[in-house]
Amino acid sequence: MNEFFSSLNIMDYVWCFLVGGIICIIGQILIDKTKITSARILVLFVTVGAILGGLGIYQYLVDFAGAGATVPITGFGYNLAKGAIKGVSESGLLGAFTGGIKSAAGGIAAAVFFGYLASLIAKPKMKKQ
Repeated sequence: MNEFFSSLNIMDYVWCFLVGGIICIIGQILIDKTKITSARILVLFVTVGAILGGLGIYQYLVDFAGAGATVPITGFGYNLAKGAIKGVSESGLLGAFTGGIKSAAGGIAAAVFFGYLASLIAKPKMKKQ
């Protein structure tokens, strides 16, 4: 047990928490201070993650913050871009379409499953305009 705690780097967790929290704070500010719908914010975050992932910039954030960068929705966009790039190198142009879905299949399946569970429990409300 002592080996586990001696190899534990608390700063990795701190940076993970801070980076993930900052991404979530940005989303919350957009929800609270703008009239942009939650769906459009979701698309914006996925698109930003995909663009930054395609340019290779998001990888630095993943290396620095780990799950703090991959768990928020921007990480999903990054994962799609990374898979598409890998798919192109393996399968050519068709890999651009199939690679992203292959790399994100686990996240997509989890989102569908947990979204369904949430729909059984929650009562949705429309955003006031």
